[in-house]
Amino acid sequence: MRARTLVPSLLAAALSACAATPAASTPPGTNAPAADTRVVFPSSVQQGALVFGKVPAGSTVRYGSRVLHATPYGTVVFGVGRDQAQPVAVDVATADGHSRTIRIAVTPRDWPVENVQGVPPKTVEPPPDIAARIEREQAQVTAARVRDDDRTDFAQPFAWPVRGRISGRFGNQRVYNGIPKAPHSGMDIAAPTGTPVLAPAGGVVTFAAPDLYLTGGTLLIDHGHGVSSNFLHLSRIDVKVGDRIEQGQVIGAVGATGRATGPHLHWGMNWFDVRIDPLLVLERTQ
Repeated sequence: MRARTLVPSLLAAALSACAATPAASTPPGTNAPAADTRVVFPSSVQQGALVFGKVPAGSTVRYGSRVLHATPYGTVVFGVGRDQAQPVAVDVATADGHSRTIRIAVTPRDWPVENVQGVPPKTVEPPPDIAARIEREQAQVTAARVRDDDRTDFAQPFAWPVRGRISGRFGNQRVYNGIPKAPHSGMDIAAPTGTPVLAPAGGVVTFAAPDLYLTGGTLLIDHGHGVSSNFLHLSRIDVKVGDRIEQGQVIGAVGATGRATGPHLHWGMNWFDVRIDPLLVLERTQ
């Protein structure tokens, strides 16, 4: 059975702060409310998880080589990669001078092999000129993922961008026309061409291109704090770079552009350069 991405009680503690409103000023003669000094992280997460934590105001939080920026309510977020096998460590230094290291176990997952036939051969083993084009285009997409905005769109519950059968799962090993390739970087949702694609959460458009060689119509939305979504193989893009997007807004339409054998939406998610599983992000609300 699939383990939960976050322990429910810990998730509730970490995210309830995101929904809280700032306390009103304390009337004269009454005691000021006690500062929230909790440090809350899940004890274990799955490979490919987006991880939420809660720290006291003014804390400095480090995960690997990155300093995690906390929201005004003390929420921090980071991603655990598909191949992360060892426990991860988060270093928290609170404003009162105390430091502690939080260790989070990583639960391994099974990664089945997906055989995909009928893919155009030039997209599987591209000639040198096409390979150079792919490299240039992917570099542009990678550059759009370096933002670290203070926006907190990532903290809202995510919604399905389209409804349909899951035809490809995150992390599964892909074999195209019998040739092993990189693991699948997102979740494929089968739907007819032209089906409206809705923003799963709010954000800002950071990349939009109608005809990348491998991914066809390609759109990226940044949700803040390094969390972003990408939507591939679109038949139509309805927004442009710099647009502010709200959850549920139509951003494009399902297609079969680029390396695709039929109409579907590829929805991928990242924390900076770490790929995460959108399905686990959706399960956060359950």
